[in-house]
Amino acid sequence: MSTEPGLFIGLMSGTSLDGVDGVLLESAPGTPPRLLAHAARAFPAGLRAEFLALNTAGFDELHRSALAAQQLADLYADVVATLLRDSGVSAASVRAIGAHGQTVRHRPDLGYTVQINAPALLAERCGIAVVADFRSRDVAAGGQGAPLVPAFHRAVFAVAGADVAVLNLGGFANLSLLFADGSTLGFDTGPGNALLDHWTQRHLGQPYDAQGAWAAGGAVRADLLAQFLADPYFSRAAPKSTGRDDFHPAWLERHLSAHAAQASPQDVQATLAALTAHSVAEALRRAMPGVCELVICGGGARNTDLLRRLQQALPGVTCRPSDHSGIPAEQVEAAAFAWLAQQTLLGLPGNLPAVTGAAGPRVLGAVYPA
Repeated sequence: MSTEPGLFIGLMSGTSLDGVDGVLLESAPGTPPRLLAHAARAFPAGLRAEFLALNTAGFDELHRSALAAQQLADLYADVVATLLRDSGVSAASVRAIGAHGQTVRHRPDLGYTVQINAPALLAERCGIAVVADFRSRDVAAGGQGAPLVPAFHRAVFAVAGADVAVLNLGGFANLSLLFADGSTLGFDTGPGNALLDHWTQRHLGQPYDAQGAWAAGGAVRADLLAQFLADPYFSRAAPKSTGRDDFHPAWLERHLSAHAAQASPQDVQATLAALTAHSVAEALRRAMPGVCELVICGGGARNTDLLRRLQQALPGVTCRPSDHSGIPAEQVEAAAFAWLAQQTLLGLPGNLPAVTGAAGPRVLGAVYPA
């Protein structure tokens, strides 16, 4: 097994559906990875709408999924080209691209997870080997297929002698629990930005609530929050994972039906923000009572209101974006999939069975040669 540093690209388009983040990473087994470049592209409105539509049953899904995968590969290839140009690195110098794809269905309870992707097309376009389909092997081994990032989080964020948690605030929120004794756990806590973004788009016509300013001006409805938190997912024991299959606009509308006359749209936004903060804080207190630091990554790390609510819900815990630990918040997940691509090429496991519930460690992903 080679221990020489290698160059890897990671590409991530998450459940927030805002676009693609890519990083160029220098990495070697057993050493902290080094970020060399970052690039991002927003989703065109039509592609974003199609991915949202493909989360539910619809007409001609196979054909539409194939076309969406090709469009995603074009965006991925554009990000790769930008990374290479900005860093002055040649395609031949990159060992692999880790391309997560776009999750449109996640049903580990039924034995499957679906990420729309066109890895063969991406390899052809870029002239670089592509590693894709990371989640399905873990699901095949009886796991949740998610979260897959805790092993990477331990490699970059663990602090000797301390219990540290890492929170990824994307469309959905997940925790990595890095215990001082070297053990690692992790799970999805519930909604992150997905419902907040949906409600903002519906009522303000904006893609998201910038810095949580709209939510900050609303009042949390305690009765509505309690109804949200009564969802069985929040009390379910880990391993567990979630997504738009569980928490979606229709789920929100069902809960709002009894509160429509009393709760203003802004109060609903405030209550959704409280749902994210409360569900994260409660899960963290239960799973890691000795936590001293919460490192926050993902797009939600830029939501000032959410961070304020988290800090209020976790007195005595230092809550701060991952930038303070050396990796900008928007780049962490893409970096994780670059690291997972390295694991695949080295024949090393990428999952943690204690996190996902899989029958054992598994080498993840399928390789599409250059």
